[in-house]
Amino acid sequence: MSVTPLKPKTILVVDVGGTHLKIATTGSRKVIKVLSGPTMTAAQMAAAVRKAVVGIKYDAVAIGYPGPVINNQPMREPHNLGRGWVMFDFKTAFGRPVKIINDAAMQALGGHRGGRMLFLGLGTGLGSALVIDGHVLPLELAHLPYIKNRSYEDFLGTAGLKRLGKKKWRSHVAAVTGLLKQALLVDYVVLGGGNARLIKQFPPGVAFGKNTNAIRGGYRLWNQA
Repeated sequence: MSVTPLKPKTILVVDVGGTHLKIATTGSRKVIKVLSGPTMTAAQMAAAVRKAVVGIKYDAVAIGYPGPVINNQPMREPHNLGRGWVMFDFKTAFGRPVKIINDAAMQALGGHRGGRMLFLGLGTGLGSALVIDGHVLPLELAHLPYIKNRSYEDFLGTAGLKRLGKKKWRSHVAAVTGLLKQALLVDYVVLGGGNARLIKQFPPGVAFGKNTNAIRGGYRLWNQA
């Protein structure tokens, strides 16, 4: 006997970042921001989200997690948050069905416009994902070596922005974007994350990705075939 997959009407989407949680429900343009930070545990995140959405009804939860996710569960603890994420029971904490995906993959899924797309999330760290014809593949490019024993994230993340200044940071963003666009044979690149707004000019084949794409990505995560 076949089972009809659950397609909830209203989805609570949580985009977990190193500095903020961005929370919204599908069908609403309102995005709630809650401070996160390097000590936030999974239990603290769930409690903060529940408090932020008191009185708001939702049928399921989609979580964008800043790290690799396997079988709907974080594979390792995040670099920019506290501990306790790998073994945490998200379904019990929210009292709803929960789907978890890498945060960059969720934004990528929401910003996909067809074809082969690379998403780079310019935030506290560096998120990355590849989307091919609606199928999302989370990547872990952030900690690959780039220059002088430093990684891509060391240059493109917030620490790199502070160390280099905006002008040099922008030049490295452009260089890495072009390098990865050619290496992965993608049709276009979307730059998202909180620091993408600092990019003044986007070269051909590179577009700005709104943070609200994560909300659309959470919806697509639950409603894709």
